[in-house]
Amino acid sequence: MTSLFNRRTLGSALAAALAVLAAPAAFAQTPSEKPLRIIVGAPAGGTSDIVSRMLADGLQKELNRTVIVEPKPGAGGALAVNDLMQAAHDGNTVLVAPSALVSEIPHIVKLRFDVAKETKPIAELARAGLVMVGHPSVPAKNLAEVIAYVKANPGKVSYASYSAGTMSHVMGLHLNKAAGIDMKHVGYKGSPPALADVVGGHVPLMFDGIPTSLPMIKAGRVVPYAVSLPQRSPLLPNVPTFNELGYPQNEAMVWIGLWLTPNVPAAAQERLRAAALKVMGQPAIRERLKELGMDSGQPRTSDELAKSLATDYERIGAVLKSIDFKPE
Repeated sequence: MTSLFNRRTLGSALAAALAVLAAPAAFAQTPSEKPLRIIVGAPAGGTSDIVSRMLADGLQKELNRTVIVEPKPGAGGALAVNDLMQAAHDGNTVLVAPSALVSEIPHIVKLRFDVAKETKPIAELARAGLVMVGHPSVPAKNLAEVIAYVKANPGKVSYASYSAGTMSHVMGLHLNKAAGIDMKHVGYKGSPPALADVVGGHVPLMFDGIPTSLPMIKAGRVVPYAVSLPQRSPLLPNVPTFNELGYPQNEAMVWIGLWLTPNVPAAAQERLRAAALKVMGQPAIRERLKELGMDSGQPRTSDELAKSLATDYERIGAVLKSIDFKPE
C-alpha cells in the first residue's frame, strides 16, 4: 500500500515538474513573443523603408521583442498587401506603406481585392508634402513665371510625375486647369528616375515628394517653386505654398502609415498603435524625420484616417476620370 502511494506520489511530482519545465517553452510560443514582422510596401532604401526601420528600432526596445523589416515592393504596394492578407491575423505581421496605397493605387493598378476593405490604418507615422521643381534652365524664378513660360510655349512644356495616376500626376492636372495652361504629363515608375531626368534636363518640371527632392534643391540641381503643404516647410522657408499663390486645389499631404488587417484582435491593434505613436514621437526620431523633409504623424484615429483616405480617393478619382485615365 505504501509502495503504491509512493509510486503515485512520485508520478504526480514528476508530472508537475514536467509541466513547470514546459511552461516557459509554451509561453514562448504565444503570439506576443513571436517576432514582429514589418512588411514594407516599397523598395529598400525608399522613404517608407527608412521610416519602417526607425519604427522597428523603437518597437524592439518599446515592446522588448524582435522586429524584422521585409521590403516587398511591386504593384504599387499590392504585393505587400497580399502578403499581409496571407499571414496570420494575430498582430504579429504589420504593413508600413504610404496613404497612396488606398487613395491612389486602386486608380492606377487593376487589383483583385479591395485594399480599403482588406487593410486598416491604425497609426500615421510620418507625413510630407510635395514640391514643384524645375531644371535651372527653365527661365522662371517663381510659379508665376513658370505659368507665363508655359503659356508662351503652348504644348511644348512637360512635367514629370513619379507615377501616372498619383498625386504627383494630379497636381499638374489641377494647375493646368486652374492656371489655363497645357503642361504635358510624363509618367515614370518611381521618383528617382523621374527626378534624374529633371536634373539631367530631359524633362523641365516635376511634382515630387519633398524628401526626395530636398537634396537636389539644396545642391542647386533643381529650383523649387511651390509646396503643397498647408504652411511653408521649415526646410524650405523661402518657398511659398500653392495656397499662398492662389491655387488651393494643390494643397495636399501624403503620409506613411502602419496598417493591419481589420480582424486583428482589438487589444493587439491598440497596443501596436500606442507603441508606434510613442516611438515616432520621440525627439530624436522627430528630428531625423525633419532632416528627411518629413514631420511626425498626427495622432488621428483609425476612423479619421479611413475617412481622409476615402475623401482623397474620390477627389483623385474625379480628376482622373475627367481625362479618361485608365488603370494598367
